[in-house]
Amino acid sequence: MIPTVELFVDPICPFAWLTSRWLVEVERQRPIDLTFRIMSLSVLNDGRDDLSEFYRGLIGRGWAPVRIGLAVERDHGSAAWRRFYDELGRRHHVADRPLDDALLAEALAAAGLPVALVAAAHTDARDAELRASHHAGMDPVGTEVGTPTIHVRHTPDTDPVAFFGPVVAAVPRGDEALRLWDGVLLAAGTPDFFELKRSRDRPLCFD
Repeated sequence: MIPTVELFVDPICPFAWLTSRWLVEVERQRPIDLTFRIMSLSVLNDGRDDLSEFYRGLIGRGWAPVRIGLAVERDHGSAAWRRFYDELGRRHHVADRPLDDALLAEALAAAGLPVALVAAAHTDARDAELRASHHAGMDPVGTEVGTPTIHVRHTPDTDPVAFFGPVVAAVPRGDEALRLWDGVLLAAGTPDFFELKRSRDRPLCFD
């Protein structure tokens, strides 16, 4: 059976973007059924009063893209959400452009979606659905992590293996991408294994 892989991302997170490009590289070389799903750093941090001023501003701006993403996914399907995420990430993370309404509208148009969906950024009418999507991704891995979060299901009748990460500073390509995939699955599939971590000591590379 082809494993189903759900990647839960927030469009504002550069680490999630790099991990998504790695999984696209894996998808190019291995039979996996890859779907992008929505989590929200704004939901994750909602109500916290211990955030830095910078991060508070970041997650404040983060409501707009996930609200639009939720509207895209619910009204046009998961493939459309993935296209929107791809177009948004290329503009925001790779081209380093500010995540404003103009950029969101441009990404919608490039993904073949109605530009009018940008209005979803400014309403909380569907935030209950957004929170449900967020919790579907995050509850299986706990409250101490963020994005990227991945769920892998090897058979339809088994629970997915869910984990945070991997966090990468650059996109692994070719055989390196597959080695990381195999290693991550091996570690995550070990029930009593919980964590590997080391300090990030190099800048992010979006090439």
